[in-house]
Amino acid sequence: MMKHDAPRLLIGGTGSGCGKTTVSSAILRALQRRGQALSAFKCGPDYIDPMFHTAVLGVPSRNLDLFFVSETQVRVDLAAHIPQNGIGVIEGVMGFYDGVSGNTDAASAAHLARATETPAVLVVRPKGQSLSLAALLSGFRNFAPNTLSGVILNDISAAMYPFYREIAERSGLKVYGYLPPVPAAEIPDRHLGLVTAAEIGDLQRKLDLLADAAEQGIDLDGLLALATRAPSLDAEPKASFVACNRPVRIAIARDKAFCFYYEDNFDVLRELGAELVWFSPLSDGSLPENIDGLYLGGGYPELYAAQLSENHALREQIAREIRSGLPTIVECGGFMYLHEYIELQDGARHPMVGVIPGTARLTARLQKFGYVTLTAGHDNLLCRAGESAHAHVFHYAASSDEGADFTAQKPNGRSWPCVHASETLYAGYPHLYFRSNPSLAANFVRKCTSRGE
Repeated sequence: MMKHDAPRLLIGGTGSGCGKTTVSSAILRALQRRGQALSAFKCGPDYIDPMFHTAVLGVPSRNLDLFFVSETQVRVDLAAHIPQNGIGVIEGVMGFYDGVSGNTDAASAAHLARATETPAVLVVRPKGQSLSLAALLSGFRNFAPNTLSGVILNDISAAMYPFYREIAERSGLKVYGYLPPVPAAEIPDRHLGLVTAAEIGDLQRKLDLLADAAEQGIDLDGLLALATRAPSLDAEPKASFVACNRPVRIAIARDKAFCFYYEDNFDVLRELGAELVWFSPLSDGSLPENIDGLYLGGGYPELYAAQLSENHALREQIAREIRSGLPTIVECGGFMYLHEYIELQDGARHPMVGVIPGTARLTARLQKFGYVTLTAGHDNLLCRAGESAHAHVFHYAASSDEGADFTAQKPNGRSWPCVHASETLYAGYPHLYFRSNPSLAANFVRKCTSRGE
């Protein structure tokens, strides 16, 4: 067992929409401008919030998810990625105690903070409250064992801050300041959450405006001092092995249409010996040369359906390669792209790759959401019949042929058939997390190694 000094802080919230991402981004940029070494993390399976962390710091943000991995593995990941003489800032998920189901806080921000002994600060929007704010915060403080150490008041004016601070302090939590409204830095949202960082042309200006506000209203020195009080992490180094007996190149779709990836998935593929090469289904006319595998992740293909459809050469090449046996992993938005058509809510239909029969039709509501356990119905690219893996689903599109080669089961027991799987293909809505399922990634890389033999 090794000990790692890893100053860290978790920014939790009273619920979705309280401003965790805004406050976290403001703090990260303000500390960065001071020259502080930083790393950022996101609790849970979110893809969009880490993009904002990455835009702030210029280095990848990573997910920490206790549904996917053990408490030991989470501590290993924290210790590995907090820089020397640096601070780790973790953004929570949903409300502080919201976990895998309504009956437990497993995999919640509270669970993550406890498991890693990370001091937590709660973000709250107090507008519309007065003394009830103290009751709300007291409830969070006393509901269950936790590491709550303070609160940040979001979206209030400097004039109202003394009023709310006095009330909030009655909960027994230290108030680490406030973030005022910054209209010029507002980030719009859409059906899967905030718009992505890459879509905001003046994002750096917005981040600087938020940092200006944080410098004025948030006790940054107090937060740094709180982070340094986090105890050292006891963590075993993670084991790794190479699954390649020759160089392997895996092409990964990465652009505005396909941007929902876990950074840790890339790490795992590299640890297994793979070289990752990026391409854009929006703008590239062909796949990268000399590839042994293909990975199409999630994203917003519906927003770029016409442009994706117009790229005839690439669509046809992808279809040929998959049908000829190129080892391929396809998740969510990538799964939509593999259909014959994507149909938008206005009824417009756009031809796509055509490997999956039928249509992926965008709807106005979530079709599936949450953690699942996948169980294979037969041997396939990633695993053998009967083997299971944890995954996550979150999509608005309904498929006319979702597949039936795996069974997905939610923690509440609900289950359904899903995924098209063969010896060379995994294609479905569920997103995989390779650190949780290293054998799946290893089997994929091995299959890439054997291509052409």
